[in-house]
Amino acid sequence: MIFKYVIEKSETVKSFLQRNDYSKKTISAIKHNGALSVNGRSVTVRKEMAIGDHFEVHMPIETPSSNLLPYPKPLDIVYEDEFILIVNKPQLQNCAPSREHPHESLVEQVLAYLMNKDEQTNPHIVTRLDRNTSGLVLFAKFGHIHHLFSKVKFEKEYICLAYGRTQSEGVIEAPIARDNESIITRKVSDKGKYAKTSYYTIAQNNNLSLCKVKLHTGRTHQIRVHFQFMGHPIVGDDLYGGIHRLVEGQSLQCCSLKFVHPIKHNKITINVDYKQLIQLFNVL
Repeated sequence: MIFKYVIEKSETVKSFLQRNDYSKKTISAIKHNGALSVNGRSVTVRKEMAIGDHFEVHMPIETPSSNLLPYPKPLDIVYEDEFILIVNKPQLQNCAPSREHPHESLVEQVLAYLMNKDEQTNPHIVTRLDRNTSGLVLFAKFGHIHHLFSKVKFEKEYICLAYGRTQSEGVIEAPIARDNESIITRKVSDKGKYAKTSYYTIAQNNNLSLCKVKLHTGRTHQIRVHFQFMGHPIVGDDLYGGIHRLVEGQSLQCCSLKFVHPIKHNKITINVDYKQLIQLFNVL
C-alpha cells in the first residue's frame, strides 16, 4: 500500500507524518520494513520537504500472527475497498480466537479471504460483536487504518427480541461495571462507567417485543445488561436472564453501521436486513 501526497507547506517528513496521524508504531515499522520517498528519491524522517514536493509513504508488509489459522469459509461481505472490509457475522462465531474457541474465528475467515486475493495485509478488527450476536463487523486491512479509526465516531443500530411488552420508546442511562462474581458478566452499578442506550419498539405481542436499539456509548454487553435492567431480558440470553428452550444465543443483531471513512472522508452507511429476527418473533 502506497500513500501519495503533494506537500503544501515546508516541514520535515517526521512532522508531516505526525500531523497526519501516523502513530509512532507505524512510523517505526515504515523505517524498518517500508519506505519514504520525496520526488522519487528515498529519504529519512529528517528530510525537509518543500511546497510542491511529491511525497510517498510505502507501508510495511504486515505479517499476521502465527496464532491465526486461515479459515477458508465464504464470507457475507457487504462492503469492501482497498482499506476496509465490512462483513455480516453469523451467530455462534467468535470475532477473534479465544481459549474456548481457538480457531474458525471471523478474523481467520477474513485472513483466508485476503490471502486468496493475494493481498499482503493483516486484518484488524475495528468493531467487535459477542460470539452469539450477529451482524456487521468492520475490519481495517492495515494497522495504520486501524489507528485512524480510533478517532472515528460510529453510529450503530441493533435489532433485538426482548421478553415482555416494552414501552413504545425509551432511553436507558445506567452505569455499567464488571460483576464482582464473574470475569465475564457486567451489571448496572453506581461504581460503573456511564452508559446510554435508546430504543423504540417495532412490533410486540403479549409476550415479546421487537426493538430497534441505538448505542450512545460502547460498554461491554451494554444492550444485554440494560435490557435486563429494565426488566426485558433479550430472548435466548442465558447470561442475563433470557434463557429460552428454543433459542440458542441472544436474539441480537447489529443491523446498521454509519461512519466517515478515515481515508476517503465520505460517509459510509451500511444496513442489513433482520428478517431472521422477524421470523423468530412471528414463530415464538
